[in-house]
This record gives sequence, C-alpha cells and structure tokens, in this order.
Amino acid sequence: MSDFLPGGGKLEPGLHFIATPIGAARDITLRALDVLAGADLLLAEDTRALRHLMEIHGIPLGGRPLWSLHEHNWNEVGPRIMAALREGRCVAYASEAGTPLVADPGFQLARATIAEGLTLRAAPGPSAVLAALVVSGLPSDRFLFAGFAPPAAGSRRTWLAELAQERATVILYESPKRVGKLLGEMREHFGDDRPTVVCRELTKRFEEVTRGALADLATSFAAREVKGEIVVLVDRAPEVRASAQDLQEALAEALGRMTVKEAAAQVAADLGLKRREVYQQALQMKEDG
Repeated sequence: MSDFLPGGGKLEPGLHFIATPIGAARDITLRALDVLAGADLLLAEDTRALRHLMEIHGIPLGGRPLWSLHEHNWNEVGPRIMAALREGRCVAYASEAGTPLVADPGFQLARATIAEGLTLRAAPGPSAVLAALVVSGLPSDRFLFAGFAPPAAGSRRTWLAELAQERATVILYESPKRVGKLLGEMREHFGDDRPTVVCRELTKRFEEVTRGALADLATSFAAREVKGEIVVLVDRAPEVRASAQDLQEALAEALGRMTVKEAAAQVAADLGLKRREVYQQALQMKEDG
C-alpha cells in the first residue's frame, strides 16, 4: 500500500511529518492527504482527531495501524516505530493541530530517525505561529518563537526580561486563562507602549485579532473572560543608545531596591542593552559600594 499514492505518485519509505489544520479542516494540503492515504503506519498525538480529519476528507484507515504518540509514551511506542522505519515502511506522524514539533510532541521521534540515518520528510502546512505573524502587521523579516512562558516566577521574570531585548518580533503561546496575567507581567519588561497583538481562535469561526499598545491590551484582557487558542506577538525592542552615565544612574537606582540579577535584567530591558554586560557592571558597582 505504501508504494503508490492516488494518481500514481510514489511515497518514499521513511518518516513523514504532516501539518494538520489549526481550525478549518480545508486548510490541510493535498500532499498531506496523499501521505495519509499512502502510509503503512499512522501516528498521532490525538488519534481521535486524526480519525475525524481523515473521515472529513474521505480517507479510509483500511485496517492500517494507528498509534498514539505523545511525550509520555515514547519509551513504550518509540522502539516499535523505529523498528517499522528500519523495515522500510512509510510512517506518517500528524500533529493534533498545526505543524509537528512546534509546541507539539515528536522531537524524540525526529532525533531518533535522524540518528539512525533514516529518511525524514515534512509536508509543510498550517502553523499558528506563521498565521499569527501574517495577520499581526508586525515586522516579519526577523521573528522569534518563544513558546510558553516558564511557570516558576523567577524563571518567568528572567525569560521576559531577555525577550524584551530581542530585536525581532516575539511570538508566544499562552493559555486563555493566563493571557491577562501574562500581558500584565510583560508591561514590566517591555514597557507600556510596545506594539502588541493578541490572536485568538485563528482560522476558526470566532477568530479575533486585537492590536494595540501593550498597556491597553493588558488592561483589556485583564477584565474579560477569554476562550480559545491564544497567540501573543510583540514588536521588536527599539534601538536605544544609552550612555555610560545613563547606565550607571539606572543601575544605582535599581540596586537600591533589587538584587544584582534583577537590577541587571530590568536595566538591560529598559535601556536595550545586553544583559550580560549590564550584569557585569552591576556586580562592579555593588562591590565598589
């Protein structure tokens, strides 16, 4: 079954990653449908979601195995998948929504496949990151996908302080229950005026794109109940040229109320400087008293 696709196309033995729709079922690509129709073995983070998608597009499972693969069952399922690949079978892995490996399981599978010198292919398609970037109106020549914020408060502050310095559009994922809190925390590091966009339910019926200054969005989302998948985008850090005197004055004020690490992170974000260099300066000032 794996050797030929509808229309006579040939499916190469190996592992094929498939991007699946993030909302509208018709967003799937023709190539992805070909792979789903021709694979010997199907893998999915959510097998029910993949079955439903295949039913919508009229692709029968036809007795082929469909295995669940997620971050918690690699030790059990991984060896069986690798054995199938070594036998020359065509294996398709489908994300639950969007592109595999972008905030989605499958990394271990990709690394193991590459390590054994086996074929790995990706059928490009839907991605919440790219869809959000396109509709945001923010600069797209350089962007950074940072995923989800760390849950621990200290790590979260450091993470946000570092992102605030990026000379690139920053793209984040967040839970609808926590997006208001995240935007409020981001104000402390990115400032009130940084252009920000919140995308909700991309490609779905209730798609919403909200653009504005970070302070305005933080206030708006703190006061509302939010539902659906969320992508947050923030404009790149402004280019700031701070003098040595500006740095010393800012550090002196910050060191009076923060630890050295916290002061360095805050001042670096405020002045658009590299955190490592500011940290060294802060240490020196602390030692000099």
